[in-house]
Amino acid sequence: MSLNREKYVVFVTLLEQLRSDATTTQMVPPLLRERVASLQQFFGQQIVPLADENWRVQSYQTEMSKQLRLLEIDVMFFQGARQASTVQRRLQTISDRLTTLIQYCDAILQPEAEGEK
Repeated sequence: MSLNREKYVVFVTLLEQLRSDATTTQMVPPLLRERVASLQQFFGQQIVPLADENWRVQSYQTEMSKQLRLLEIDVMFFQGARQASTVQRRLQTISDRLTTLIQYCDAILQPEAEGEK
């Protein structure tokens, strides 16, 4: 398994863990904000530097960067939610955003997986 592939696999694992925690536990805003900041830091330090000539991978990385910024905004809205129904809606939005990020990573990993068969 290539080092690049391993980094994407770790990133997907982090995304899946956060999505699971956000939907199954009572997530407090400061912890959620901290976890999202850690995701952004990992992405910036481990994923962005991966030089890839493939325009498709670069496109996915650009979209992932955008989704991470939007996730940060979603967390700010979650912090401001006061009613239980709004809190649930915000958590669902965060979960959906994390699912999108996971799908982007899966799309990047897919061609390599097919090539290894």
